[in-house]
Amino acid sequence: MIKVERKTTEKAIAAIDSLKREKAKNGSYNTPEVNAALREMFHGKCYICENKQITSYQIEHLIPHRGDIELKYDWNNLFLACSHCNNIKRDKYEPIIDCTKENVEELIAFRKEGYFGMEEKLIFDVLDSKIETQNTVKLLQEVYYGSTPQKKMEAKILRKNLRKELSKFKEYVREYKEAEDEEKEDLKCLLQQQLKDSSPFAAFKRWLIRDNKQAYPELLVYID
Repeated sequence: MIKVERKTTEKAIAAIDSLKREKAKNGSYNTPEVNAALREMFHGKCYICENKQITSYQIEHLIPHRGDIELKYDWNNLFLACSHCNNIKRDKYEPIIDCTKENVEELIAFRKEGYFGMEEKLIFDVLDSKIETQNTVKLLQEVYYGSTPQKKMEAKILRKNLRKELSKFKEYVREYKEAEDEEKEDLKCLLQQQLKDSSPFAAFKRWLIRDNKQAYPELLVYID
C-alpha cells in the first residue's frame, strides 16, 4: 500500500458525474466511468496489496456505506481492490489508513526477510500508534497470509508474485552496483521505473532502498 493522489482528471470528472446521476436514481456506483477512473488513479493495482496480476477487480468502499447513500456514492470513498483483498477487508477492519490522504510508507515499513532455502517472512512494522495504522497492519497480515483455507491458497499466490517482483528488482540493483558509466545510467533509469507509484509492490521495493540508503543514497531521490 502506497500513497495515491486523487487527481481531478477527465476520467475522474466523468466518474463523479456518473455517480451523481446514479445517486439521483439510487442506481449503481459500479459504472464504466468509475471503473476507468479508479484504474487510472491506482495504476491498475489493488490499493491494498499492490498486485497488478489481478483477474477480478472490485470497487471498494474505504468506509463501509451500510446503506448510507452519501458514503455509497462518494467518489472520495471509492477505491480499486482485488477480490482477495476486498473480501478480506469488508467491514472487519475499520478504520484503516486512507492512502489518498496519508503517506503510508511513513506509517508502515514493508519488509521481506529470509531467502531461498530459508523461511521467508513478510514484516509490516508499525511506525506510529494510530488505530488506523494498527488496523491496516492487521489487514495486510491477513491479506498476505490468509485466515481460511481458500484465502491461504490465494495469499500463497500473492506472495509468489511478490517474491518474483522483488527478486527481479534485487537483480537490477545488483547489476546497477556492478555497472559503470553509461550502463549505470541506463540501469538507474530502470530502477527509477521500478520505484514509481505504478510499479507493483512499490512499498516493498522502496523500503529495500530505505533500509540500504547508505549503499544507494542516490536512489532515495526516487522515493522521498
